Amino acid sequence: MGMDRRAFLSWVGVGAIASSLPLAIAACSSDSPTESVASPSAVPAAARPDGFTEVGSVAALQQAGFIQDKAFVSGPLLVVNDPANPSQLIAVNPTCPHDGCAVDWNRTSTEFICPCHNSRFKTDGSVSQGPASKPLATFIAKTEGDLVLVKGG
Repeated sequence: MGMDRRAFLSWVGVGAIASSLPLAIAACSSDSPTESVASPSAVPAAARPDGFTEVGSVAALQQAGFIQDKAFVSGPLLVVNDPANPSQLIAVNPTCPHDGCAVDWNRTSTEFICPCHNSRFKTDGSVSQGPASKPLATFIAKTEGDLVLVKGG
């Protein structure tokens, strides 16, 4: 007695899945060439002997209005010009202490605003409006030539 059509197609389907399984596992392996080559933006820059790390250029800061570095040595980083003194820089960890959302810089109101629950932070990182009750972490930032440098904490 022969195999019916439904049973035959089931076995063929199982065979196709089983034969492609090694390829799927190899594609997800961390040894694959595409996985082992890290992009430069994902690799944190090394700190200099004075503790400062290069995070971008003054030209990039002026063009975009901010520099964001998710791979900074001390955690996520957001750098902007100080609206009260444009020759100075403000550097904060943009992670809102209330719920972990990333805050945005608002040039118009000159404050950091959390898009999740509307917490607002002054340029020194302090809370100007809750629900956040803790300030943003801040860093020392400076320019040196065309480089923007931040000292990790």
